[in-house]
Amino acid sequence: MKVFEYQLVLFLAATPFTSAIVPYSQYIIAPSSRTLYPLSVFRSNGTVTDPANLLQGAKGAATLNNVADVTYDFGKNIEGIVSLNIDSAATGQYVGVTFTESSLWISTFGSDATADSGLDEPLWYTGIGPHTAEPQHRRGAFRYLTLQTNGTGPVSISNFSVHFTAYPQAATDISSAYLGYFHSSDEELNAVWYAGAYTNQICHIDPDAGNSLVHLGSVPTADNDTFLTTWWNNYTITNGTTVFVDGAKRDRTVWPGDYTVSMPSTFVATNDLSGARNGLDSLFQLQNASGAMPYAGVPFYPELQSIIGPSFWSFTYHCHGLTDLYLYYLYTGDLAYLQKYWAQSKLGVQFALSLVDSTGLAKLPPSNPDWLRNYMGGYNIEANSILYRLLTQYISLATTLNDTALVPSWQSYQTNIKSAANAMLWDAADGLYNDNTTTTFHPQDGNVFAIISGVADYANRSAIVASNLQARWTQYGPPAPEAGATISPFISSFELQAHFAVGQPQRSIDLMKSMWFGWMMNNPDMTNSTFVEGYNTNGSLVYPAYLNNPRISHAHGWSTGPVSALSTLVTGIRFLSAAGQTWLFRPQVGNTLTFVSAGFPSSLGMFEASYNATDDGGFVYMFSAPVGTKGSVSVPVPVACEEGMGVAVLQEQQQGLRGGWCGWGKGGLASCKTTIVNVSAGDAEVVVDGLEGGEYSLGFMCGSKVGGSGAGGGNHGWPKAGTYPVGYKWPSGFSFPAQWARGSFGGGKW
Repeated sequence: MKVFEYQLVLFLAATPFTSAIVPYSQYIIAPSSRTLYPLSVFRSNGTVTDPANLLQGAKGAATLNNVADVTYDFGKNIEGIVSLNIDSAATGQYVGVTFTESSLWISTFGSDATADSGLDEPLWYTGIGPHTAEPQHRRGAFRYLTLQTNGTGPVSISNFSVHFTAYPQAATDISSAYLGYFHSSDEELNAVWYAGAYTNQICHIDPDAGNSLVHLGSVPTADNDTFLTTWWNNYTITNGTTVFVDGAKRDRTVWPGDYTVSMPSTFVATNDLSGARNGLDSLFQLQNASGAMPYAGVPFYPELQSIIGPSFWSFTYHCHGLTDLYLYYLYTGDLAYLQKYWAQSKLGVQFALSLVDSTGLAKLPPSNPDWLRNYMGGYNIEANSILYRLLTQYISLATTLNDTALVPSWQSYQTNIKSAANAMLWDAADGLYNDNTTTTFHPQDGNVFAIISGVADYANRSAIVASNLQARWTQYGPPAPEAGATISPFISSFELQAHFAVGQPQRSIDLMKSMWFGWMMNNPDMTNSTFVEGYNTNGSLVYPAYLNNPRISHAHGWSTGPVSALSTLVTGIRFLSAAGQTWLFRPQVGNTLTFVSAGFPSSLGMFEASYNATDDGGFVYMFSAPVGTKGSVSVPVPVACEEGMGVAVLQEQQQGLRGGWCGWGKGGLASCKTTIVNVSAGDAEVVVDGLEGGEYSLGFMCGSKVGGSGAGGGNHGWPKAGTYPVGYKWPSGFSFPAQWARGSFGGGKW
């Protein structure tokens, strides 16, 4: 086999990158005004005159005669308080309002459900003049709103609108809240990123607008056509002015498991974790004296404990709550906040470890609650993998705080967990972990967490497990047999991470395109703007965890894993320590993306990266980190080069200081620090350590070793000033990425 050598050229310009306006705002779904109007008439029944008069941009009134109804489509999932004016009405006529996220549940009988049974009762208005829903009846989420009349004679309605109440930390223009961005050569992935970001925005609510859960504990039933339930969104669930909840329609409650997905995705999009912080405060306030963290926030957890008993508790969500503190500190660098809860969180870790027995594994009580899955209990692979990951996180935090007395013990627990899990739960015949020692099925959650926690870093099992998980995929997504006939965007968000972890980014990209875009964003029964909490393995909106199908939430933060995956794993912006004080830029773009770009700030400054594949099999990777930070870059060798397919030496250059170019133009190589690395065939990645914060351009090209002054006449073989490498051809339509047209990088076409 002929041996090839490859060259990697790295340049550093020492000026800081400062962010101005966020590019790609055309993809943002969030509204620019809090006053919203419907975009179209979806359908009507009976005699309805001029229904289009109530649409955005129109004027006048719509008239409903006798028993009639008209359903309006707002074009996306929204939430808020409805207002309308009854201009005239026959005696005894009422105007009713119902809401639904999915078009499946458009009804004049009631709104889609927030309780375990029935439909939510309509809102009714009568009398000439303006009418506005009371605050307790702000509707958590809906795309479709139906107006109806139920008497005799005409009713004329005007000034119909909705006051958007989600994301209260923004004054009026919710779309301007984005400090992060994402863009790629794949429009489907672009749509997924912004839909996920908007899903998390709509899951931020006023702390006094939580679901009061007045029907919690009622007997669930599949009958949702014959009776109505009351609904009240007026429970104070945290302090502060905003709180991050699980779902916009329901439960409108703090859930620690959801934060493990939704918090990272929120950070890279809006950079605002104030709602998560308030939610974390409420969880730590519910921690008991033994160290047990709550399954959920108020009113859900205390109410269930009063119904089931004080022993009601979840091992996995206990661990998730502690992980949430780690994630909050990682992204914000808020040391004072970490210190505030450090003693409580250490107690929580020790409480989780108290369930570890002589086997080396934690043994859970029977039927221990989790994310609505079944069979949780005993020596469970998911629970023990989550515990293993938690210990890794807390060893890092203990080191940060110089409180390492427990670290040797925690490391010992990790050793035992990994050894015992692989001895007791591994199914060699199927290449997957069993759920626990009393079952033989292979869960999605446990196998995914075994990979991302490191438990499966044993005899190459991570790669084996990931491959076998992919083999189970359907056209609707990966099945989660631990929850029946379920597709779980929550657990599948972690599966995305798993395939990146084993060096198979294209699998995750394919899954985002097929499941999140192909099914969730294009299913006519979904909102096409926010992500659903779960659905059936046959693709239907029948979530096995619920008997009451209209109850399914279509805006759930735990389903937004692609947002952080695209920014941090595909584009490669990864924090290794708090706020990105240390970092790793490591893109994993698969084999179908030709361009990807992302950026987001931390308290230290802006982090940005852009990857461009070239026609010759190489790439240009540009990245920047704030001055004062440190890190590394690690880039996979392109597959074409690994197979000896390079046809030319492609030499890339970066702008130097003050908008010049290294190697030619007014910047010159003297303005830039140049590092050249020769890579031999078979090398999977190239790593350059010891980088200081600044602006970098990394070009990769197949060809001969670089060194000395080459034939081009410039240093290190660069071409003469003002020329491109011989034989080099930029990709068709390639232009300098928009976000790099700011700050010291200047702008314009390459």
